[in-house]
Amino acid sequence: MGFFSNINERISRLTVIDVGMIKWSVFFATIIIVKLFPRLLDINYAVLLPLLIVCAARPLYKIWIRK
Repeated sequence: MGFFSNINERISRLTVIDVGMIKWSVFFATIIIVKLFPRLLDINYAVLLPLLIVCAARPLYKIWIRK
């Protein structure tokens, strides 16, 4: 069994509540990182917007467009 098939099997056991808790964990971890490295807040929005689009493209495609 490959790495990704193993991870996909584990992820399939998660509920919506579990995914929500993961999101909140990432949110609070991000706050801690920004508190430790405040210069991260100086990143230009022109850099963040393409990163947002690149990271969101595949999940949005798989959820809303692919049948």
